Amino acid sequence: MPRPACALSTGKAALPAEETFFCITFKQMPALMRLLCILLPLLCLHVFSSANVLHTGHGQPYPDLTVAAKAAVPGDTILLHNGTHAGDQSLQGLQGKPDRWIYLLAEKNGDVLFKGGTSAWRGSDIAYLHIEGMVFTGQTGNGLNLDDGGTYASPSHHIVFRHCIFRDMAATGNNDLLKLSGANDLTIEECTFLNGSPGGSGIDMVGCHNSLIRRCRFENMGANAVQMKGGSSNIFVEACVFKNAGSRAINLGGSTGTAFFRPANAAWEAEGLKVHSNVFIGSEVPVAFVGCTRSEVVNNTIYKPGRWVIRILQENKDTARFGKCGNNTFRNNIICFDEQVRTACSTGPGTAAESFTFSNNLWFHTGDSAWPGPQLPAHEKSTLTGKDPLFRDTAKEDFSIKAGSPAAGAGFAVQHPEKDHAGTRFKSNRAIGAFEVKQ
Repeated sequence: MPRPACALSTGKAALPAEETFFCITFKQMPALMRLLCILLPLLCLHVFSSANVLHTGHGQPYPDLTVAAKAAVPGDTILLHNGTHAGDQSLQGLQGKPDRWIYLLAEKNGDVLFKGGTSAWRGSDIAYLHIEGMVFTGQTGNGLNLDDGGTYASPSHHIVFRHCIFRDMAATGNNDLLKLSGANDLTIEECTFLNGSPGGSGIDMVGCHNSLIRRCRFENMGANAVQMKGGSSNIFVEACVFKNAGSRAINLGGSTGTAFFRPANAAWEAEGLKVHSNVFIGSEVPVAFVGCTRSEVVNNTIYKPGRWVIRILQENKDTARFGKCGNNTFRNNIICFDEQVRTACSTGPGTAAESFTFSNNLWFHTGDSAWPGPQLPAHEKSTLTGKDPLFRDTAKEDFSIKAGSPAAGAGFAVQHPEKDHAGTRFKSNRAIGAFEVKQ
């Protein structure tokens, strides 16, 4: 028989005899417990009622975000009203609490525009912030710049971006739509990155850890869409779309100046990076492993890259400190390409490319049925070549596979990713590529 729904009873409701010992009446409680029962709800009501909504924008009590951020306390919501807001706003030191985040919300998603400035926002030593619905455009430095203020031992942390748009950098150099240095426990979800600087990144992460980039879209990037370097670790990139996303759509590692590593003694550009269930369309090279280790690219779909499929590089030449790029995995991916690709895998000097694991990838050359297969630096197990993956409709960017696809059930058994690009759980005998076969 189910337990009573609550631990208290008025004494009037009849309960089965075997269950009456779970309930006591209010009068039977000790005096102190009765007092707590009265005061605790009032205390909770006070805590939640003390949270304020800070109306921000032209004609509002708080004229701009900088002013609102200085006034906000844990639990508050900064509500940005629709319209165009000036760039160069400051979030300096803005911190919520684990149980009282500070929310920065658009009145309506997509209708709050931060335009211009060197950066739309800058923020150092920030924490427990949820940012949703903003548009950032036309900056000359970085779109947003969030960091640890140079105090490497106290990173910014617990920051969520959701349904934001970063677009149209007004610069041509190494300028990023979202620059993150010394920031941990990040979630960047369902955001759009569009028209980056030719020399910059969509998201550039230097010394960032324990973070998730999920269901984002990157289009028309410059150097890369996502770069994770400078000691970055334990970052997941899941179920994103990368379309013409730069010279290197994903840069797993990179080349970082010694003074900028977080932690300072990191022996790798990056480690423990996971690239799962993504779709790559175009780009000079979709995936570059650059000075990283123990990282994996699993269950992705790669469609018509411009020059290579993979690059394995070692750009940081300090061999006394840094380990060689190695012990990484490329598995369960569909690669569909044409005559633009001359070499599937480009391997640079000073790497441990022979330590890579390649397995269960499907390679299909659309214009050469006699293509012999990729030349890889390590033996690939269970390779599929020359078999059309049977995408549903590439013209509409629908890279799900039909039931008769050779990719169906041909994947290597792995624990992660658990779900495909569309959010469907992979079967025990999983498919190759970003999509499980539809029922």
